[in-house]
Amino acid sequence: MTTNETHHLRNPIGGHVPVAGGLAATGLSYAADIEAETLQVFVTNPRGWATPTGNAEQDDAFRTACAARGLPVYVHAPYLINFGSHNEDTAAKSVHSLRHSLRRGRDIGALGVVVHTGSATGGRARATALAQARALMMPLLEELTHEDDPWLLLEPTAGQGASLCSRVHELGPYFEALEHHPKLGVCLDTCHAFAAGDDLAAPGGVEGALRELESVTGPGRLRLIHANDSQDVAGACKDRHANIGAGHIGTGPFAELLAHPLTAGVPLVIETPGGKAGHAGDVALLKKLREA
Repeated sequence: MTTNETHHLRNPIGGHVPVAGGLAATGLSYAADIEAETLQVFVTNPRGWATPTGNAEQDDAFRTACAARGLPVYVHAPYLINFGSHNEDTAAKSVHSLRHSLRRGRDIGALGVVVHTGSATGGRARATALAQARALMMPLLEELTHEDDPWLLLEPTAGQGASLCSRVHELGPYFEALEHHPKLGVCLDTCHAFAAGDDLAAPGGVEGALRELESVTGPGRLRLIHANDSQDVAGACKDRHANIGAGHIGTGPFAELLAHPLTAGVPLVIETPGGKAGHAGDVALLKKLREA
């Protein structure tokens, strides 16, 4: 596929790729093997607080190659980040960690940085935790002043515990807290939404979820979709991804997503089981659904 063809795909389809050994050396090879048209990476250990500076040579090679191939790039921030935490140390480290991911995102040409919306820990009210999230996140959004700064993409969670945002409609209060900042967007994880109770497999489920998302966030805020099937039933509040078509969502809703007017131009990234073979299979299946 040529660069121009990749750029003009209605929905580029790809996956989260490993980068141990180098963004360009490992990530681009893996992306090619699964025939990805878009990719997502970690720029640090996703289960730690380290903020490594990165390798300038690898950054340049990766950014240049992705641009030449027309591959949209996204960064996933570490899982430990929680702006609703009652633990002051966790809250402070969350700021430092997300700032690092946003700056590294700019270094490698990423279009967006995905961060989980977090939870109200320590028995605090959600309103209290959301007010804290506002105080900590607004300064980070205000730092996104460069033309090539990535968007900050909120990813609602699967509804476990005192989640600040799981159901699609809960993006409304989150966006209000962050003043609908112009660099604020959404990464919709299909498994998370389904697990939280937005039944994408029900008649009208995809339509309803996408229309509600636009209603509460405003137009143009959906910037990325994590395309994952679910091992569990709708409303189970369990974050267990399945391969496309092998879970309770099934292939139909993904075909609907790929054809819906509100997803035009939005890339789909898989985070599914099965290693490289499983990922290649899921990318290929989603491409078939796109063509249907």
